[in-house]
Formats: sequence, structure tokens, C-alpha cells
Amino acid sequence: MKPFDIVIVGGGGAGLYAAMEAMKTNPVLNIAVLSKVYPNRSHTSAAQGGANAALANTAKDDSVEMHIFDTIKGSDYLADQDAVEVLCSEAPKIIRELENMGTPWSRLDDKTIAQRPFGGAGRPRCCYCADKTGHTILQTLYEQCLRKGVFFFNEYFALDLVHDGSRSRGLIAMNMKTGKVEAFSARTVIFATGGYAKMYWNRSSNAAGNSGDGQAIAYRAGIPLKDMEFVQFHPTGLRKSGLLVTEGARGEGGYLVNIDGERFMSRYAPTKMELGPRDLVSRSIETEILEGRGFDSPAGKYMHPDLRPLG
Repeated sequence: MKPFDIVIVGGGGAGLYAAMEAMKTNPVLNIAVLSKVYPNRSHTSAAQGGANAALANTAKDDSVEMHIFDTIKGSDYLADQDAVEVLCSEAPKIIRELENMGTPWSRLDDKTIAQRPFGGAGRPRCCYCADKTGHTILQTLYEQCLRKGVFFFNEYFALDLVHDGSRSRGLIAMNMKTGKVEAFSARTVIFATGGYAKMYWNRSSNAAGNSGDGQAIAYRAGIPLKDMEFVQFHPTGLRKSGLLVTEGARGEGGYLVNIDGERFMSRYAPTKMELGPRDLVSRSIETEILEGRGFDSPAGKYMHPDLRPLG
């Protein structure tokens, strides 16, 4: 059995940040990260578009309050508003912290962090690293964790929590290279296993590892799960494969047209158009298809992303 103070399940952005923050609070903690893949290959690396924060670099009148409002409105007012307030208030600090750790944010002419429009945002507040935002953030966090002495167990598949009925005592995991089951004792276990949208299989941009086993482990241990029905559907996945056309393509000026050549989002979100909230754009695309205005293909009907304005 391998003894640790904290075991974190998941080596993506959330897991690595959790490990780094824990080491900040107490540098002598014994912390392990278990990951099904090498951390810089986790699904965070596929996030191209960026992260929202009210830095007010591009839109000088932007504010945390506006970010909070856009986020709550974009959720159809169903979001946990206290959690939204924390998220939006902390975002500028996190972006600057990542910058100080070495994340190469794209820049404006005045050398401040560049920000561009993104879906559901009333102001351009999306910070990005060209088209490799997730990859660069992961690399930054991974380097920090290695520097701080975090232990990594890569290609380990978490199987179940070990608990005494009232609190966790660790977990068991399978070494995917050897097939052996190993035990990890820990005073604290943190789950940061990401999403579970690969259950939609070929209609998902998610990697095969996003299979929901982290949520399943928690459920089997009697831990309540919240808001499991709120799966986000990204509007611009390729019809057959599910590969993603980044939202940055629309943020930089691309738009969506139906078979009549019409920018149909003018009927659903006349102000924000293609940069409306993702659920609204997704539903609008499906409505256009159901009403007979989709393009035909062997894989089914679809809307066309017109990227000619990008040059």
C-alpha cells in the first residue's frame, strides 16, 4: 500500500491545479496524482478557445459583475449563483497567476493579455494562447507540480474508494501497464476526473477517457451527485465524427448558414448571433434541420460554418 496525505484522481487542469494549491498550503504534504493518461495528454489539452475573465483589456467597461450576469443568464438562471460569483471573481486572479507561472497568453498591441469574443459573453473577455490554450495551461501546471514534488502515477485506472462508512481512507486503482490492482491510502481523496460526454460516443468531441468512471466511483460510495443532466452540447462539432470546430472560429468572425445561405441565428439571437450561449446555438441548429433547412450528407443533415470572413 502506498501512503499519501492527498490522492487526486485525474491529471487534467483541475487535478493539477488542486495538487499545486495543496502544496502551496503545506509544502511538506505527500501528494499523488493518478491519471489514466500522461497529464499533458489529458482532455484539457484539447481546449483551444480560451478562458473567460473580466480583465477589461479589450473592452474597458467590462467588470466582474457583467461576467457574473452573463454566466447566470447563459444558464437560464439555473446556475448556483454563489458558485458563479466565486468563479467570476477569482478568474482574473487565476489568469494572472498562470501568466506569472509562464503561460504564454496571446497579447494585444499594448502587450496586455489579448481577449476576444466568445459565446454568451456580453464583452470580449476570453483569454487565449493562440489555438493551444488548454495545452499550454496543462504544460505550465505540470511543470509547477513536478517542481513542487508532486508524485504522478500515470496510466492508472481508479476502481473504487476505500472507506469505513463515514470517511474515505484511500482508493484502489489498476496499473494499466501491468494489470495489477494497487491500493493507495490517503487522508483525503479529491476527484477531478472531468466530464462523461464520451458516453455519446461518435457525437462527442471528448476523448475516450471521459467515460464517467469518476462519477460512478463517487456514486457507488454514496456521495450525492449534482446537476448530472446539464451536459453541454457544443454547437459546432463535425456531423459524422464529432470533431470540434473551435468557438474561436466564430469569435474571430466566422458564421453559420443554412441551405438557403441565410445567417439563421438572426432569428434566434439577433444581438449576439453566432456567439449566443452554446445551448441556444445548438438548439437553433437543430430547429433549422427539423424545419428542412439543413444541408444533406450521408451522415445526416447539418448547418454550414462559413469561415471565409477569417481570410
